[in-house]
Amino acid sequence: MQTNPTYTSLVAVGDSFTEGMSDLLPDGSYRGWADLLAARMAARSPGFRYANLAVRGKLIGQIVDEQVDLAAAMGADVITLVGGLNDTLRPKCDMARVRDLLTQAVERLAPHCEQLVLMRSPGRQGPVLERFRPRMEALFAVIDDLAKQHGAVVVDLYSARSLADPRMWDVDRLHLTAEGHRRVAEAVWQSLGYEPEDPEWHAPIPATPPPGWTARRTADVRFARQHLLPWIGRRLTGRSSGDGLPPKRPDLLPYEGPAR
Repeated sequence: MQTNPTYTSLVAVGDSFTEGMSDLLPDGSYRGWADLLAARMAARSPGFRYANLAVRGKLIGQIVDEQVDLAAAMGADVITLVGGLNDTLRPKCDMARVRDLLTQAVERLAPHCEQLVLMRSPGRQGPVLERFRPRMEALFAVIDDLAKQHGAVVVDLYSARSLADPRMWDVDRLHLTAEGHRRVAEAVWQSLGYEPEDPEWHAPIPATPPPGWTARRTADVRFARQHLLPWIGRRLTGRSSGDGLPPKRPDLLPYEGPAR
């Protein structure tokens, strides 16, 4: 790994995590860790180019079919690939198929970039994480093996105590807040060999008084009404939140930075 490298281009591949939900901007669009990372890299490299092919809700098979070959053809210096977690959250998840598809993705991408970046995704503390932890850890074992085989960098967000804190997650309990995305950008930045700007990004955040019973129940009701029930409805009808949506930034073009 280089120290303070000068990369000239970045392509991000994945789902809602890479699209940037829930780092919401005033115009209704999402920023997210990939935009923040690209802005930092652009500041080091005039003419830096960036594409983000991610679309919320995508399963690993859809990422392979719709994004991987397009990303490989762009010939970027750095490609980030985060996928498969949506599959692990499905009631019927074929982990062998997920492994095979992820392997296909890495094998197609690794020869077409200077540095491939994979991730062990963060998990919010709570019953959902505990229920799906075995699948997630099986996915991460595949990621670790593929990284060793193909010279990819693995950014370990899963073990970061700061990102497990529920306060780092939006009200939907599935996506990071703006502060969470900032920490992910820092983690990837450091993993690429750049000098740390926040060496303690992974450290636990200071304790605050826990919310009272009424506040917790109110939050639970709002979560169920606004997020859980619609999510169940989409699963039952075979729909996805990303149906019909285009990639976030489909072309590898010069990038100055995300909106503030």
